[in-house]
Amino acid sequence: MWNEKQLSLIEPTQNVKTCAFTGHRNLDADFSKSALKKQVEKMIKKGVDTFLCGMAVGFDMLAAETVLALKKKYPNVKLIACIPCYGQERFFSEEDKKRYAVLVQNADEKTVLAERYYKGCMQKRDIYMADRADTMLAYCKRETGGAAFTVRYFQRKYPNKEIVFL
Repeated sequence: MWNEKQLSLIEPTQNVKTCAFTGHRNLDADFSKSALKKQVEKMIKKGVDTFLCGMAVGFDMLAAETVLALKKKYPNVKLIACIPCYGQERFFSEEDKKRYAVLVQNADEKTVLAERYYKGCMQKRDIYMADRADTMLAYCKRETGGAAFTVRYFQRKYPNKEIVFL
């Protein structure tokens, strides 16, 4: 699905300002939180100052926690919670509901795209983030699902923008 160039870690350019996160809810055993932190910090040093996060369980929440942790070192960095609908967290585990609440509370901005859940609202959120991003940080290991949809959309609509794969 991804060509060899896309699979390598691409260095964001100096004028990049906004990064959208996309990734799977279920992370493989080889997923590395430290690699995520190193890549987010590398992007900040290259000029990214705003991170768009879809706030789903799994990769999204880890990415948001990473940005919030790095804000201590880089206070100008912003986390924008891009919430597909009110009640997104209602089917999360109790632990993830608590994490979600902390993340939303600490996000610099919150954007809620729909009053209630409807089929397609998650894709609308993904498109919203992709359309506002200069680059994308993706944890995408499968050819199906929301992360794969978002990566393909971003590649088709913005072929000259960079995607960094973890």
